[in-house]
Amino acid sequence: MRKDLLTYNQIDWVTVLLYFLLVLMGWLNIFAAVYDAEQNQSIFDITLNSGRQLILIGASVLIIIVIMVIDFNFFSSIAYFVYGILILMLVGVLFTEPVAGASSWFKIGAFKLQPSEFMKVGASLALAKYFNDYNPRFTKIRSVLVLFLIIGLPVALILAQPDTGTALIYASFIIVFYREGLSPVVIGLGLSMIALFILTLLIGWLTLVIITGVIIGIIVLSILFLSGKKKVRRILITLSVGILIVGVAFSVDTIITDVLKPHQQKRIQVLFNPNSDPLGAGWNVTQSKIAIGSGGAFGKGFLQGTQTKFDFVPEQSTDFIFCTLGEERGWLGSLVLITLFVAFLLRIIFIAERQKSKFARVYGYSVASILFLHFMVNIGMTIGLFPVIGIPLPFFSYGGSSLWAFTILLFILLKLDAHRMQILKR
Repeated sequence: MRKDLLTYNQIDWVTVLLYFLLVLMGWLNIFAAVYDAEQNQSIFDITLNSGRQLILIGASVLIIIVIMVIDFNFFSSIAYFVYGILILMLVGVLFTEPVAGASSWFKIGAFKLQPSEFMKVGASLALAKYFNDYNPRFTKIRSVLVLFLIIGLPVALILAQPDTGTALIYASFIIVFYREGLSPVVIGLGLSMIALFILTLLIGWLTLVIITGVIIGIIVLSILFLSGKKKVRRILITLSVGILIVGVAFSVDTIITDVLKPHQQKRIQVLFNPNSDPLGAGWNVTQSKIAIGSGGAFGKGFLQGTQTKFDFVPEQSTDFIFCTLGEERGWLGSLVLITLFVAFLLRIIFIAERQKSKFARVYGYSVASILFLHFMVNIGMTIGLFPVIGIPLPFFSYGGSSLWAFTILLFILLKLDAHRMQILKR
């Protein structure tokens, strides 16, 4: 018993405090997003999102207590089992009735459960278990295939719902792979492909192909006239790069026109040209930016947001919750929130790095990576830097599945961290 008490003294209370600060701020902003002064509403009213969110927060506290009383070795032992159960749930949800065009939820009365949110926990545990047990190397094809299968299987099932936004979050695991030995060359190649994708959207595939052809031609001629040795090898490398760029340009055009659905195409078009559909796909982002900009330096005050009150911004309790904060708390309030999130993420990375086991370290980086991508994309989406893909702001947006999944993610890590001195280093 004494040993258990000592381990609880090792809980990282700084992270716990940051968690509850974010949850509290989120709860207050959810109320601000739905508040109607004419009806004299209460934040505790369970007919409002704020009242329901308070119940969800209470359930999260119970989840935290359960996690903290479970033996820390339990999470490693059930990693593959949890992953498998959640995969089956992702298959099962495909046969449910679509909600807003996506089969993503199990409906139990008035309650809805989204398996794709909890799959992030399952994928994180499975990856950590595989790294811990097999110590995979990215130079071995088998290891790479297994790692990408662990990530690729849930991604494929989530895309089938379809829920592109949630599926994209699984790209965050590339940060985990990099920490565990993936070559930075691979990361650089991936970023280059993204840059080419964006460039193609900006200038068009035909223009990019022409520019590429001219540049490659100049380089090849320079090699022929100025270089002495290894001419053939350098020319082949240059031509290979050119072919790769042209291939990316053609693939972008194919993806945009043949793979993406019309509403997804419009979202990407609006990202680069907000005026292309101001009353349709561009409405959310335009109104979100107006709300944030109208807050000025110090905001209009709590419950005083006019954009919020007149419902100009859809989904203001969920995907666009940040614009409520920006309007009512202004630049200063937004800065406080971003600072809290950055401190929170840095603390998680610090926790991950001090772990004695590879399982806990990989799991910790998985938590940090998932939260980071959610944070970056959600806020970027509300200010027009990313297309609208519908993902929540962790601990802040309204919703039970996301809040509970993020809570489970975080507190499993804190449980492992509390017992780090009892684990032999691997």
